[in-house]
Amino acid sequence: MLESLMTDGQKALRDEVRQYVKSVPRQLLLDMDADKIRYPRDYVIGLAQNHLLGLRFSKQYGGRGLKWVDEIIALEEIGVLGMSLGCLFSLVSIVGEALDVFGTDQQKKKYLEPLLKGKIFCAEALTEPRGGSDFFGATTTAVQKGDHYILNGQKRFVVGAEGADIFLVYARTEGTPGKSISAFIVERDMGVEAKYIYGLLGTRGGGAGRLVFKDTKVPKENLILGLNRGADVFNQMMIPERMTSAAGALGLARAALEIATRYTDKRKAFGHKIREFEGVSFKVAESITRLDAAFALVHGASTAVDALGSTGYSRRLVSEAKKFGTETAWEVINNAMQVVGGIGYTNVYPIERMLRDARLLIIWTGTSEIMNMIIQHEYYRETLAPAAKVRDVEDDAQEARAEDEKIYE
Repeated sequence: MLESLMTDGQKALRDEVRQYVKSVPRQLLLDMDADKIRYPRDYVIGLAQNHLLGLRFSKQYGGRGLKWVDEIIALEEIGVLGMSLGCLFSLVSIVGEALDVFGTDQQKKKYLEPLLKGKIFCAEALTEPRGGSDFFGATTTAVQKGDHYILNGQKRFVVGAEGADIFLVYARTEGTPGKSISAFIVERDMGVEAKYIYGLLGTRGGGAGRLVFKDTKVPKENLILGLNRGADVFNQMMIPERMTSAAGALGLARAALEIATRYTDKRKAFGHKIREFEGVSFKVAESITRLDAAFALVHGASTAVDALGSTGYSRRLVSEAKKFGTETAWEVINNAMQVVGGIGYTNVYPIERMLRDARLLIIWTGTSEIMNMIIQHEYYRETLAPAAKVRDVEDDAQEARAEDEKIYE
């Protein structure tokens, strides 16, 4: 991370989180990667006991009242533990966002406060077996029956499907076709079944699975924001989903690069430390440059969200941060494995686990392709808006006013 961008308070927060991260048992990471542990509740409880969950949320409900520029610093440190533990830290920030921004006082008291205290555990149920990136293609339905909604359908790739107590669920409700989506807080005991727990290439131990809702009875007071307002909730939720992915990815990549850097300062070949060969040292240089650039972009995106909230401009920056941060992590970890060589492909070093974790980063919470769609859409909208008070540089060509030569059709 770039220390020059950090305040003294943020450095203190970084050091606090680092101290907690050092206390996480090595065996927990090994057991999660071996699928011996499917959902580490004690880890989440430990975060809560150290007052590290939901840093951005109000002190009234157990948060610290911090900003995104603070939370990304904590996330980078948590990221060195791997994507599963980073995700479980982030889920409170993600689901908590819906409650904090749109929830009623009753909903915040009932769900947000115990989440921040580690009394209950949460997950987000968004993706469907046939939906993928198509949010408005959701087929899970919620039909009102008196003072309840009856949910039927399925969600998959839900981190915390095994282990979470409450789920943020998007379902189709009555209204305008294509926009009739609503968001609900659904308790597991209301009739949620974890039907299938996935075997994953990496990012293991988070209890990712498929949920089935079969005549699940949800009180109408568990509706978030209002009927058919799910798209508004979703647009807000994409900020914490993507910011947490971007920041956590940088921690994972930084850890891999540090391992590789120390290795290249010890390993000798042809009578020299391998760091003395440009083929090795230049990969380190490229990696740290990309990491610093990625952190600066993530920092800039977090500053925009803190200042502007959810706008087209801030969503563009968040999408850039998610795309560039996660793709950078993938490249940096690959570079780390390359300079370490064959031994990096074994479990003697954790780089192989980091590589498996990183592959998911450029898929989940919106693929890089979806990020590109958002980035170009918002940039076109900004650029094609009525001209701001800036120089018209198109007019600076020698024959700029040869209008007959400017043919567009």
